[in-house]
Amino acid sequence: MGSKLDEVGRFISIGKVLEYIGERRHEDGGYCFVSVLDDTNVNDTYYAVKTYDLLNIEIPGKDRTVEFLEKAIQPQTAVVAIAMALEGLAILGAPDLAREHVEIVFTKYNPLEGKFAVGLGGSEEFGTATPLEATYWVVKAFSSIGESFDTEERERIRDFIMAYRKGTAYGVRDPTTTMTYQALYSLRALGYRPPRTDHFKRVELCGDWGGFTEVPYSLPPYLEPTFYGARGLELSGQLPDCPRRHIHFIRQLQNPNGGFRRSLELGISNFQNTYRAVAVVDAMIKYL
Repeated sequence: MGSKLDEVGRFISIGKVLEYIGERRHEDGGYCFVSVLDDTNVNDTYYAVKTYDLLNIEIPGKDRTVEFLEKAIQPQTAVVAIAMALEGLAILGAPDLAREHVEIVFTKYNPLEGKFAVGLGGSEEFGTATPLEATYWVVKAFSSIGESFDTEERERIRDFIMAYRKGTAYGVRDPTTTMTYQALYSLRALGYRPPRTDHFKRVELCGDWGGFTEVPYSLPPYLEPTFYGARGLELSGQLPDCPRRHIHFIRQLQNPNGGFRRSLELGISNFQNTYRAVAVVDAMIKYL
């Protein structure tokens, strides 16, 4: 086992994680988190690729997965899924192939036309697209494949993001952890320097809990704000106050099948939760 596997495996059952993912790979090179269903999709495949990459493991049948992701880039595919496919191709060593499909993004996400993909469906987070979600995924995908926006496009995107600024954080009515991280990441990736924020410290839970919340002064913690909160602290150059408590929170989310759920209550495993859980542990162990 490699060093990353050993490090992360000190805190969670990483062997069971790999079994959980590997058993859900299908012949077309795609993945489906419900193993009995041959309903492979971009979301599950993307998170399988991200998990293998995080753990420095070669993805099995990589060429088939490259083919799967490329075929998924279609006019009817939601922009978030297209962005995932582009980034997935880059991780798998095929950024040139991804760049061949960049134009399809602009049919759905075009800042010069004021088209920021809101309402086009395919939300990765909450079922209903949040305003900054598509921007985050498209900017992240473009960064991964070496594509860039021109000056006017960048300025339009910045203006769109800043419309959701609430003090030093970001949200629709109130600042949220997810939207604040997505805004800060996007601004930095576009070459801007956003204001320093204390939001991620305000949603960090220590004491009996561990984890992070979506908004300050709320309970319980969930996995997605914990993932974005951990990333947000790192992006902001801040340190977590209680990394061991965050790891403890994550450990409680692993289900018997090896995957992870999103909360301390009962819940099913999926690939999104599993990648994020592994990523949080990987982020926190450097502070122990």
